[in-house]
Amino acid sequence: MNKESLNLEYKGFKGSVEFSAADECFFGKVQGLDHDLIIYEGSTIEELEKNFREGVESYLATMVA
Repeated sequence: MNKESLNLEYKGFKGSVEFSAADECFFGKVQGLDHDLIIYEGSTIEELEKNFREGVESYLATMVA
């Protein structure tokens, strides 16, 4: 992940990166999904990216099932 871009990308999916000062955490959602929602959060950028990738993998697994 390029930390300066404030976007995530994994397996063709793009995700946003935002920060909540009130909750002191990063959060985001996968962009471009019409009828589904993949959201993720983390207390660090590394944790956010890990949760983003896990969310994409989980989504892909449900698409195959």
